[in-house]
Amino acid sequence: MRVLVTGAKGQLGQDVVRLFESAGHQVLASDRNTLDITDDATCLKVVKEFKPNAIIHCAAYTAVDQAERDVDAAYAVNAVGTRNLVLAAEQVKAKFCYISTDYVFDGSDILPYQEYDNTNPQSVYGKSKRAGEILVQSLSSAFFIVRTSWVYGLYGNNFVKTMLKLGQEKPVLSVVNDQKGSPTYTVDLAAFLLELIQTEKYGIYHASNSGECTWYEFAQAIFEEARDIFGQTYPVQVKPCTTEDFPRPAPRPRNSVMDHLSIRTNGFQDLRPWREALKAFIKELKASQEH
Repeated sequence: MRVLVTGAKGQLGQDVVRLFESAGHQVLASDRNTLDITDDATCLKVVKEFKPNAIIHCAAYTAVDQAERDVDAAYAVNAVGTRNLVLAAEQVKAKFCYISTDYVFDGSDILPYQEYDNTNPQSVYGKSKRAGEILVQSLSSAFFIVRTSWVYGLYGNNFVKTMLKLGQEKPVLSVVNDQKGSPTYTVDLAAFLLELIQTEKYGIYHASNSGECTWYEFAQAIFEEARDIFGQTYPVQVKPCTTEDFPRPAPRPRNSVMDHLSIRTNGFQDLRPWREALKAFIKELKASQEH
């Protein structure tokens, strides 16, 4: 397959490119320097020249707190940029895969969110990503919307790397214990996208590593796994705190846990448990540092 990947320099995008290329697909890896998705003419030109069979749209405005002040920029990328790519994809009859987020939900529900539950985003970031979803659903004739959560991987900044860094610098860390979700390892998400894109099982999917935890429980697990794998002690003490203890400009969903109904009903294998994935990532991190 010929696959165009946007956001190819990002945390997920780099693993998607790596995995798709190693599976033998012809990949055009584009980032903001090579493809300005907010320019419709540029999108059309790039897509018509490359003629992809599929577009994996990883590019997004993801600065959650900054988006509260920078509303136009968030919508320009997440809504307008997505529309531009979908319209270009339709010109060459390419499948379209849009990476979305748990932030399209308000997080007030007690149960895990299913794919076709009503969305109710509370932040500008969540609203702009939902706007992108609506445009994909309205304009694409062959789409996958893949919502994910709490993403981490080898490339870029993320919660796991931040915890490991702070764990060596600070004696005590306070971590929020009243927001729960499912951490997602980029390698596992990319592997799911690779399988999904080769089918015609279109629709909305929730894809995260299975199981759930709070940020506090996630932090504890990070230090436990790191102690085993790196063989070093992290003297840090992790203490639970509340969302109110750490006020942020953008509201966070209290419950980000997503049920993988579409993965089950479409016959895909679910992503492995989050703790297993975390262990694999810390091993990958160790190997990369040794290189």
